Amino acid sequence: MDTKYIFVTGGVVSSLGKGIISASIGKLLQARGYKVTIQKFDPYINIDPGTLNPYEHGECYVTEDGFETDLDLGHYERFTGIHTTRNNSITTGRIYKTVIDRERRGDYLGKTIQVVPHITDEIKRRMLRTSPDPSEGGECLSDKDCVSPSSPLGRSGEVFDFVITEVGGTIGDIESAPFMEAIRQLRWELGRNAVCVHLTYVPYLKAADELKTKPTQHSVKELQSMGIQPDILVLRTERHLDDHLRMKVASFCNVDLECVVQSEDMPSIYEVPVNMQKQGLDAAILRKIGIPVGETPAMKPWHDFLDKQRHAQREVHIGLVGKYDLQDAYKSIRESLNLAGIYNNVKARLHFINSEELTKENVAEKLDGMAGIIVCPGFGQRGIEGKIIAAEYTRTHDIPTFGICLGMQMMVIEFARNVLGYEGACSRETHPQPLPVREGSGYQEPPYVIDLMEEQKNITQMGGTMRLGAYECLLVEGSKAYEAYTHSELSTPLPHREGQGGGSIIRERHRHRYEFNNAFREEYEQAGMKCVGINPAANLVEIVEIPDKHWYIGTQFHPEYSSTVLHPHPLFMSFIKACTDGRTEA
Repeated sequence: MDTKYIFVTGGVVSSLGKGIISASIGKLLQARGYKVTIQKFDPYINIDPGTLNPYEHGECYVTEDGFETDLDLGHYERFTGIHTTRNNSITTGRIYKTVIDRERRGDYLGKTIQVVPHITDEIKRRMLRTSPDPSEGGECLSDKDCVSPSSPLGRSGEVFDFVITEVGGTIGDIESAPFMEAIRQLRWELGRNAVCVHLTYVPYLKAADELKTKPTQHSVKELQSMGIQPDILVLRTERHLDDHLRMKVASFCNVDLECVVQSEDMPSIYEVPVNMQKQGLDAAILRKIGIPVGETPAMKPWHDFLDKQRHAQREVHIGLVGKYDLQDAYKSIRESLNLAGIYNNVKARLHFINSEELTKENVAEKLDGMAGIIVCPGFGQRGIEGKIIAAEYTRTHDIPTFGICLGMQMMVIEFARNVLGYEGACSRETHPQPLPVREGSGYQEPPYVIDLMEEQKNITQMGGTMRLGAYECLLVEGSKAYEAYTHSELSTPLPHREGQGGGSIIRERHRHRYEFNNAFREEYEQAGMKCVGINPAANLVEIVEIPDKHWYIGTQFHPEYSSTVLHPHPLFMSFIKACTDGRTEA
């Protein structure tokens, strides 16, 4: 069949959950056997979120092919299990850069470049996921995807049944106008092959004791003024909407009653696809497009997961030691811990512990009651000493500890200072001017146990220039990390080789510039911190662990990016299990 396109827009206010609705639609269509991809179009002018402060935009999610993207792509992957790429995250900045680059090359042959048609045409091309006409030049969707200008292809050439496009921002925003115009044009060009899903808000006014539909009506009116008639309305609400209210919305907004769906607050975001299925959201989409609806999929694995979630009674308390005091900054880590907890039959209760406030004097108090600690990733010097203090406390008190990226580096620095005796041990990132070398300490040079990668030394641009994307890692047989990955779909066992042992190869995603300094590797190994994960191509240390401890592991990569609802990440599974071994509260 021809590829079908679903456009998801939002009105009234931001943060209504367009990403969760888009991911839910993808999951429901996937359950019906369709091949689906989901993409996010963001109106801001940044090329990507890689240079954005987490307080501005939440976490920066990284795709396997090394592109820094919006956190909604994490929802897409966790819900559907698809692997997104740079093609799935587009910003206004990227659109304009492509068009301007073409103009500078002379590809437009002296024409005046305008928002319509040049910007909107580039937006349409990317919404359709087609490659540019060779005569036009411009950026291909990826190195592998410069193919036919008329085929909506994925990273390996597969054709999708459905392409779901979420547009960031709110209807009426000046930044969104070119995207809305592109959708308007595509609706006419694609006919029944395109559907518009509009998410709005129905607020409850306590003083009047009423739910108000007027904001939704105005939002739809704004959308209609741009030439777009929504096919389906999803009404975000904190209270149940009766049929009378839904009928009122349908009448005022020119939408069929069966196409007015409510998105109530759920105990968990993972209940949303089931709630949408009960109300027939996927069936309404298929009817609008002209596809036979057929039987409703059972989605047994998803329901089994939800049953586990509902019946988990025990709690395990996990501390997140970091510097960003907002949930979205560590979104994928939080979700990975929650998923691993459910599959371990416990509820993971997460507690943010500000590393800037941690001292040797208060660390015992701050970490009291925690069954395990995550030393969080990040950049820069702020809060790192608190992470080092936390790593020392958990190491010496044998509390399960998981360090991720910068967190792993702080575990390495702590070990150098307090076990190897390098009191000035540090990272070149956080101490470009090295800590002073104490006279009589026995070493001459400042011990940069975390140092800048060689290929990074001459880089001056910040955006998109780190070590990004998936790289291979060889696991040492017999290590805790190796045992965690055993039987996981993420690892590939290697044959046992005489004199070399066995092992496994994994592929995990990275986002960093600095690495474990191999000049100190032998000292670490002899003192008890083992390097149990090595990049086979560059010989870089990917995983460290202390085997003598209950669970003390650091990874240079970001395992949270690979955790999904139906396949929780093995390291998070192993970590939560270690935290619940005699440490679980009723």
